[in-house]
Amino acid sequence: MSELQPVDYLLIGHVAVDLTPAGKQLGGTVSYSALTAKAMGLRVGIVTSAGEDAPLSLLDGIQIFNVPTEHSTVFENVKTEHGRKQTLHHRATSITFEHIPQIWRDASIVHLAPIAQEVDPALAEKFPASWVGVTPQGWMRGWDEKGSVFAKAWENSEQVLGPAGGVVLSVEDINHDLEFVEWVAHHTRLLCLTEGEQGAVLHWNSDRRRFRPPMVEEVDATGAGDIFAAGFFARFRETRDPWEAARFATHLAAHSVKRKGMQGIPTHKEVEHCKMEVLS
Repeated sequence: MSELQPVDYLLIGHVAVDLTPAGKQLGGTVSYSALTAKAMGLRVGIVTSAGEDAPLSLLDGIQIFNVPTEHSTVFENVKTEHGRKQTLHHRATSITFEHIPQIWRDASIVHLAPIAQEVDPALAEKFPASWVGVTPQGWMRGWDEKGSVFAKAWENSEQVLGPAGGVVLSVEDINHDLEFVEWVAHHTRLLCLTEGEQGAVLHWNSDRRRFRPPMVEEVDATGAGDIFAAGFFARFRETRDPWEAARFATHLAAHSVKRKGMQGIPTHKEVEHCKMEVLS
């Protein structure tokens, strides 16, 4: 491993190996969000835990600190008439503050991005010099002895929400529980609720606004929420304007669904286009 350099945007969480009909694919919030932050011109680092089965070469240009593990976190998603059935086949090593390289502990943005209960919730208060963004879906997943994934209550949520600068949730993460949305909005500074093709709703300072996406032809929505989160966190830190950041992220995520899988990662040109698009 080459010597680590400082980063602007630090992601903490597992990359995933997703089993699909087309074969194994790289997934996980950190993968999509890291590549999006890179497209926005930021220096990006990832603290993760992945085995040799993870195609980390797809994250070219991003610094990775990898906690040793025998198996990567492996998910399989199967569409059924009752919705998506998700199975966790393997889970990599948990990530604690001791795993964070010293040179990355004062990154401008720290993005906590668990997918399988792997990120220690105490990390939210360990970065006093950073702005902490959170995508908590992985803290709201449990699984049985066969690996069948189910929704569960977000334990230690107040421990995370207090120090967090911003949170991005999807309506699917919370099974459309709007009472929970109100509770989260009351306990954190910024909350963005993504609603797929309906766009996003931003809660800030006891106000809320809906942001509609541009009309596009959807090919694949995989990773769109992760692209939204990185776009929102990075643009907010750049502009200090949460409304503008939410509008930008909504447009960025909408354009991403026009391509399949990781091909939906925005280019730098698309990032600049979205900035102009929301200001016009």
